[in-house]
Amino acid sequence: MRFIKELKVGSIAISGIILLVLGVNFLKGNSFFGGDLEYYSYFENSGQLTVASNVTLNGVVVGKVKKIAYTPNINPKKRVKVTFTINNSDVVLPKGTIIEIGSLDLFSKGILIKLSSDLSKGNYLPGASIPGRLSVDMISQVKAYADPIAQKLQGMMASIDKMVISLSAFWDTTATSEIEGSLKQVKLTIQKLGNVASEIEGFVVAERIQFSRIMQNVEGITSNLQKSNEQITAIIGNTKRITDDFVTADFKSVILDAQTTLKKLNLVLDDASKGNGTLGKLIHDEKLYDELVETNNELQNLVSDIQVHPERYIHFSITGRKTKGVPISSKEEKKLRNLLDSIPD
Repeated sequence: MRFIKELKVGSIAISGIILLVLGVNFLKGNSFFGGDLEYYSYFENSGQLTVASNVTLNGVVVGKVKKIAYTPNINPKKRVKVTFTINNSDVVLPKGTIIEIGSLDLFSKGILIKLSSDLSKGNYLPGASIPGRLSVDMISQVKAYADPIAQKLQGMMASIDKMVISLSAFWDTTATSEIEGSLKQVKLTIQKLGNVASEIEGFVVAERIQFSRIMQNVEGITSNLQKSNEQITAIIGNTKRITDDFVTADFKSVILDAQTTLKKLNLVLDDASKGNGTLGKLIHDEKLYDELVETNNELQNLVSDIQVHPERYIHFSITGRKTKGVPISSKEEKKLRNLLDSIPD
């Protein structure tokens, strides 16, 4: 009996040790029975990822994070090496798949597998390095969205603070008295507007009779126009008849006569410019012009001499003496005297 009790105690102790080892392996990210496929990825930082965090594919847990280690890599984006396992044999990682560290919910971090849709390049074998990246978590997104708003709110609060200070400086006893004075002025203005409205109302009442008289006169003028409608129609008819006479006038013959006259005038001017005819000879014959001028001068000299010495050309005697000079009749003598009288001094 005593041996059986010791055997039971030993069995319980061995079972506890086995369970402890399996639990520690599970906490490290290993399955109870092993056989998990291991992969690893490099990241710029761990993104607050912890060992034993879940590895998910389309929201389904397919593995665990086994190890997170710092590696002094030259590339700053490969300073953290994350080793993870996949305990689902149906999961295949085609080349082009991305391993992303992100938020699984509001409180926990994990690995999200973003499978590639291109299956022609083959699959990653266990132990292969898969490209990794950090996703923007919800807190970072909220922070990135809230930071500009917070800055704007801070600027707004500063502006409101300045406005409150300005209002506080303005709102003193002097400002209060000025506002009261302004309100009194507004009240007086409203009273004056009421008085003006009353005066306008009285003016409208007084002018209403005058307006009625004007409308009566307009009505009388309209009735007179209606009575004179026939006369106005006759006047319009006469105006139309005069307009028709103007329209039907033989303007064409007048224009043709004017054209004929202009043609004749052009022919005369052409003959004159060519030296033909009396007008042309008078224009172009300088000798004729000089002779006319000379004749005119001699005539003027003759008239002047007759005015000064008429006795040289006209002789008459009352006593019947013998006449000297050129004898002329009484009729010719009268014409000569009229000619001499008509010559201006």
